Amino acid sequence: MKMLRAKFQNFRLLKDLEFEFSSDPAKNLTVIRAANESGKTTILHALQWALYGDDALPSRGEGFRLHPIDWDTNDSRPVPITATVEFEVTTYTRRSHRFGPTSVRTSLLHTSGSHETRRRYRLERSAFETVDRQYRTASTVNLFELTENGASPIDAPEALINEELPTELRDVFFTDGDRALSFIEADVARSTKRDRVERAIHSLLGLGVIDDAIGHVRNSAATVNKKAKQVGGNNELSNIASQLEKNEETTNQLEDGLKDAKQQFAVFEEKVSETDRKIMMALQKGDREKLQKEFENTRKEIKQIDDQLIAANKEHSELFRSRSIATDLLAPLLSRSYEKLEELHDQGKIPNTTIPVLQGRLSKEVCICGETLEPGDPDGEKRRKHIQHLIDDSRRTDEIQEVITSLFYGKMENPRSGTWLEGYKKIVERRYGLQDLREQIGRTNRALELKIDELPDTDIRGLRKTLREYKDQRDRYLSNRTRIETQLTSLQNERKSLESKRDRLLREQKKGTQVLAELEVTQDVTKILQSAYGRITNEELVKVSDLMNKNFLEMIGADPKQGAIIRRAMISPEFDIIVYGPNDRTLNPDRDLNGASRRALTLAFILALTKVSEVEAPNVIDTPLGMTSDYVKRSILRTAVRESSQLVLFLTPAEISGCEEIIDEAAGVTFTLTNPAHYPRMLVNDPGIVERKVLRCDCDHRNECQLCRRRVDVNDVNVELEMVL
Repeated sequence: MKMLRAKFQNFRLLKDLEFEFSSDPAKNLTVIRAANESGKTTILHALQWALYGDDALPSRGEGFRLHPIDWDTNDSRPVPITATVEFEVTTYTRRSHRFGPTSVRTSLLHTSGSHETRRRYRLERSAFETVDRQYRTASTVNLFELTENGASPIDAPEALINEELPTELRDVFFTDGDRALSFIEADVARSTKRDRVERAIHSLLGLGVIDDAIGHVRNSAATVNKKAKQVGGNNELSNIASQLEKNEETTNQLEDGLKDAKQQFAVFEEKVSETDRKIMMALQKGDREKLQKEFENTRKEIKQIDDQLIAANKEHSELFRSRSIATDLLAPLLSRSYEKLEELHDQGKIPNTTIPVLQGRLSKEVCICGETLEPGDPDGEKRRKHIQHLIDDSRRTDEIQEVITSLFYGKMENPRSGTWLEGYKKIVERRYGLQDLREQIGRTNRALELKIDELPDTDIRGLRKTLREYKDQRDRYLSNRTRIETQLTSLQNERKSLESKRDRLLREQKKGTQVLAELEVTQDVTKILQSAYGRITNEELVKVSDLMNKNFLEMIGADPKQGAIIRRAMISPEFDIIVYGPNDRTLNPDRDLNGASRRALTLAFILALTKVSEVEAPNVIDTPLGMTSDYVKRSILRTAVRESSQLVLFLTPAEISGCEEIIDEAAGVTFTLTNPAHYPRMLVNDPGIVERKVLRCDCDHRNECQLCRRRVDVNDVNVELEMVL
C-alpha cells in the first residue's frame, strides 16, 4: 500500500488542508516542513483517525476534541469533520507454485511469473461534533475504488484496511518521534513490550495465515473426533470422545478469554502510561494538591507565629511593670543597703531571735540556766513571769529592727544590676525574630497562592485516582491471563492423555481404523504448520534482528571494532529488544540510552521489520531527527530513505539543517506548513489571516516565500517593534 493524497477539513488546526505524497520508487521521500505548533502531530493523528477510527486517537479519543479550538463555544450546530486518504494497493496473481522468499506474505506476493495489479482507493471518514457540549458522533467510514469509470463503493472497508495496514502495526507505520516509543518505552510492562514486538513481527510476516490454517485443521480434527463416538460397541470410546469435545470447547473459550485478557491488559497498560504522562506534565508546572497543602500549612504557621507575637508583645509590656525595672533603677542605693544588712547580721543584731528563744524555753519548761519553769512550781512560776516580762519588753523595742530582720530573711533579693536590660534584650530579639519569620512565611504563602492561581485546571487528585483504577484493572486482567494460561496447560495435558486412550481404543475397533487415519492426517498437518510457523518466526526474526542491528549501529555511528560503547542490538527469541555494551554487558534501552539512540533504535527496528517482510507500506514519522547530532541525523535519514518503500517525514527547519542534499536526492514531494498565529513573533510577514489554521505553501526545504519566511532570532522582532513604536 502507498498513500497518494490526503485531505482534511475541520480537524483541529487542519480546517482545509490537502496535499500529495510521493509514490515514485526512485524518490520515495515526502518531506513536510513545519515549525513547532504548525500541524505536524495533528496530521499524524488525522491520518491514523482516517484509517483506524477513534481508537487511534490519544486516549482512544476520550476527551480528545477534533474541532478547531477557536470555534464559538456557544455554537450548538453539529459541524462535520472529515479526513480523506487516497491510496494504492498492489496485488500479485501467482502463476507458478515455486515460492521465493520464506515469509508467508512475500511468498504470495513475489512468486515466479506473478502478474502485478494496482488498484486505487479513496477512504473517507467523517464525524459530527458540537462545540458547546463537546459531543462527537460515532465516525462513519466509506471506501471507494477509483477506476476510469468513476468511484465504486466497497463494502466492509475496515477489512481491506486491516489487511493492508493491520491495527497491530499502527505503531510501525505511524511513529511519533517526540514520544517514548512504544516498543522500548519505560512506562509499560516488559510483557507488553514483548507482545507489541511479537504482534508486529507476526503481522508483517503474514503468520496470521498459518494461525488461521492451524485453526481450520483443529476444527477438522474436532469433526473427525465426533466420528469416534459413532464407532459402535465401545462406551468408553464414546465417553472419551465426548470428553475431548468438551476439552476442545473449553479450550476455545479459554483461548478467546486469553486473547481478550491480553488485549485488555495492553489497553489498560496504555491507559496507565497515558495517565501517568498527564500527571507528570501537570506536575511540571506544580502539583495543585501538594501546593494547596503547603499553602494550608503556611497559613497554620502564620497563625502560630501571630499567637507567639501577641504573647511576646504582652510580655514586653509587662516588662515595664515588673519589679526588675525598679531593681535595676535603684541598684546603686540598694547595693549599699544590702551591705549594711550584712554588717548588722555579722554583728548579731539581726536577725532578732530573742523572742523566739524565750518562747522556746517557756514551752520546754526549762530555763537556759537549767532551772525549772514548770507552772505549778512556786520558783518556776516566778521565773516564768520574769521571762514573759522580758518578752513583752522585747516586743516594745524599735520596730525598725523587725523591718530590717524581715528584709534580711529573703524578702529582698540581691540587687544585681542589668537583670531588666537582659530580659528586655531577649524579648526584643524574640519579637524581631518572630516578625522576620512572619514576613518570610507570608511571602511564601503569597507565592504559593500565585502558583496555585497560575496552574492549569488539572485535577491531579482525580488523575491519581484514575491511575489507581487503571492499575487495578490492568492487574486484574494480568491475574486473569495467568489463571487462563494455567488452565490451558492443564487442558492440554488432559487432552494428550485422552487422545492416547482414544487412539488405543480406535486401533482395537475395525471401524476405528478409518477414523484413526483421518485423525493422524490432521495431527500431521498441524505439526507441519506449527513447524513452519516456528521456522519462519525463527528465521525471519534473525533477519529482522540482524538488519535492525546493522541499521542501528549505522545510524548512531557506532563501530564495535573501534571500541564503541554500544556494541550491538538484537531481538531475543522472547521478543525483547536488547542492546549490548562492552563485555556483552546488557544495556536497558529505555534507561541506558540517550534520546537520539532510543529514537534510532526504534526506527532501526521499524525499518528492518518492513524491509524483511517486503511489505509495501508507508512509514510516516513525526520529528524523527530531533535531539540528534548532525552525523546521527544524516545517518538516520539516509538509512530510512534506503530501507523504506514510502517514507513520509514531518521535519522542523532545525531537523532539515545539514540534511539538504540528502533531501535533494530522495524527496519526490516537499512542501511547507505555516501557522499564521506565529505572526509577528516568529513570522516575518503578516499572512493576512486571523483564524487559527494551518496554511500550506509549495516552498521546499531550501526556499521561503512571503507566507512561510520565519525569523531566526528573537531580537529581530524586538528591533522591528521598537521601530514601529
